[in-house]
Amino acid sequence: MPERRLGARHPISFPIRVEWKDESGTDLAEEGLTENVGPTGTLIHLPRSLPNVGSKVSLTVTENPSNQVTIDAQVIRLERNVAHPQVALQLVGSTEDWEKNVWQYAADIIASQKPEEFDDWN
Repeated sequence: MPERRLGARHPISFPIRVEWKDESGTDLAEEGLTENVGPTGTLIHLPRSLPNVGSKVSLTVTENPSNQVTIDAQVIRLERNVAHPQVALQLVGSTEDWEKNVWQYAADIIASQKPEEFDDWN
């Protein structure tokens, strides 16, 4: 299967809040963490409940309180691992704020780390 991603995924854990409506129209919200972020999507860990595939969600990255980013997304895949449930999201609409304040921010954090900070070989 050919790669469909439009840019690099950065493995980074940012705190997030996801809001959506379930099948009955009830508003739901869940706190979690990103697993990785890309320019047009993200994989997130939600510990308690997951939106259904195809659901529209509102995703807020709360890593930087002075520059929070909220963006609409759609659920494209679920990983229903009991120990670590995950949701793959495709961003919907303009991704300019996301690319600058989440994706590039993640790249900058990763680039600033020294290898020994995350290298288990030492």
